Amino acid sequence: MTSLPNIVSAFDRIPEPWQPHRLATVNDHDVKVARLQGEFVWHAHPDSDELFLVIEGRLTLQLRDRDVELGPNDVFVVPAGVEHRPRAEPEALVVMVERVGTVNTGDNPGERTTEVRELPQA
Repeated sequence: MTSLPNIVSAFDRIPEPWQPHRLATVNDHDVKVARLQGEFVWHAHPDSDELFLVIEGRLTLQLRDRDVELGPNDVFVVPAGVEHRPRAEPEALVVMVERVGTVNTGDNPGERTTEVRELPQA
C-alpha cells in the first residue's frame, strides 16, 4: 500500500524554494505544496483562481492596488486575471490550489517557470 500524503512531511521533501510539488489532485485542480522564500515575479493566471494557504511563516501577496499579509492558517484566493507577486521573508510553507496545468509564472514565462513536480518518495 502506498503511503498517504502528509502536508508536514511533504515540506521536508522539497529542497528548494519556488518549486511547486503536487500533493494531490481533486477533480480538475491540483493541491500543491511549496517552500517560498524571497520575491517571485509579477504574473496573473488569466483563466483560473489561485488559492494560497499558509502553513508556516508569513506570506505577502502583492497586488497592484494593495498587499495582502498572510500568516499560519490564513487563506486568500487571487481571482483569475489579477496580477500578483508572492513574497516571503524569511520563508513560508504554503499550500496552493489551482487548476491542473496552471503554470507557476502564469502569463509571465521566464527563468522561474517550472512544471509542477511530483513529491519524492519518503
